[in-house]
Amino acid sequence: MQKGNGVFLRRLVLAGGFGIGAAGLAVALRDGVAQPRIAVSFAVLVLAGELLRVNLPGDRDASPIGGAAALAYSLLVVLGNGRPAGHGVAAVIAVVFVASVASSLIHEALQRDARALDLARRILATAAVAALFRLVLVSSPVARVAVGRGSRQPLLAMAVAAVFGICVDLGLAAAVDARRKRAPFAPILRNEVTAQGPLFFATSATGVLMALSVRVMGLWALLVFCVPLLVTQFSFRRFASISTTYRQTIRALSRVTEVGGYVEPGHARRVMTLSVAVGREFGLTDADLLDLEYAALMHDIGQLSLADSIPRGSTLTVAPSERRRIAELGAAVIRSTGTLDRVAHIVEAQASPYRKMRENADLDVPLAARIVKACSAYDDLVSASREARGTRASWDALERLRMGMAFEYDPRVVEALTRVLEKAGDL
Repeated sequence: MQKGNGVFLRRLVLAGGFGIGAAGLAVALRDGVAQPRIAVSFAVLVLAGELLRVNLPGDRDASPIGGAAALAYSLLVVLGNGRPAGHGVAAVIAVVFVASVASSLIHEALQRDARALDLARRILATAAVAALFRLVLVSSPVARVAVGRGSRQPLLAMAVAAVFGICVDLGLAAAVDARRKRAPFAPILRNEVTAQGPLFFATSATGVLMALSVRVMGLWALLVFCVPLLVTQFSFRRFASISTTYRQTIRALSRVTEVGGYVEPGHARRVMTLSVAVGREFGLTDADLLDLEYAALMHDIGQLSLADSIPRGSTLTVAPSERRRIAELGAAVIRSTGTLDRVAHIVEAQASPYRKMRENADLDVPLAARIVKACSAYDDLVSASREARGTRASWDALERLRMGMAFEYDPRVVEALTRVLEKAGDL
């Protein structure tokens, strides 16, 4: 059911975004677009922004230049020489829709991911801003009094509309992501705000400045204010590229234990997938989830020090003192990198029983370590019993974990793991 709901929401956003875009284009063609030269200029800038978009960590797609241009056209009320802007909501939607479709076609021609869902989300956010600003904030009698009677540049209304657009965009992104990851909405929204909020506010501020400056600088304002965003976008692109390379390196290193025959193939990746899903159930931040991912991938790296490998790599079959030694050796290897101290602490603490933490207040066992411990044990138990038990393997493994809640495993982690498995259809 969760999966179906996620697919339905994505289709709803796609249909809503491109449906509203097509409707806006139809109305604009019927009624005509005022000041077509201005409309084309903004459409070209939105198109350029979509072609130069940046992929942020967490597979987040952002188009700072395109977003600023779309917002500026939505908020534009005065042109050069004090002429009023004559375009309406339909024209704004049409400009963004045409530019989005054109960028999608170009990306497809270049064999890139068109990111249609992100385009649809941005069309919806732009339509919401344009409708609020042009139909409510600067049109109704009450709004005219609120922003200043006779005001040519309603700055307060612009700021309110820009913040509203940020809320719509982040809200839609979080809703779709929460459904896709089968995770609670509130933590996902918080992570979206943390990851994209600063960039969104910079984009919105640039869009407002563009709309205000066109009166003085004309269309040159679009190019002038795009330069800082272009530099910022380049910095984000470099950061995202470095982060991606770093993550790929960690994942490659995590396979050393598999290639060496110390653990079963795919064990580290399965533990990582489960651990991150459980971490989302607890509402961990993106930074904490990244540490959890790295720790889960490298939680068995200490086994490389063993003269004889453990059968199937399952540390459940060795003495507690040996588990602690393996964890400490793995943490020492990770600390040698000089940049992953928190990950090393998680790997080292995973060997500590949950009850020891409850009995000793000075013993620091991070939640991430308790998650990795439970998920690794679950995968070991399932791998050991799948052939003999068939579909009962997952239930048997969870039952073993529940029996260990009196000493080894955090009950909250085991229950969160159960919810994750139910959502994935493994139970």
